[in-house]
Amino acid sequence: MPKMKTKSSAKKRFRVRPGGTVKCAQAFKRHILTKKTTKVKRQLRGMTNVNASDVSSVLRMMPSA
Repeated sequence: MPKMKTKSSAKKRFRVRPGGTVKCAQAFKRHILTKKTTKVKRQLRGMTNVNASDVSSVLRMMPSA
């Protein structure tokens, strides 16, 4: 049997926390920032959790995580 490989895109975007939750970067902070308010841009900083409905698909892309 060949080894199961991790998707390169997934390993760049996600980290699995010890509790089993998956963290990822916040969306909507890359471009078109001039029309967004300072409050919105401040709240988009940092990391967030992947939605519970998407965790299973993310973990399938990262079999060794």
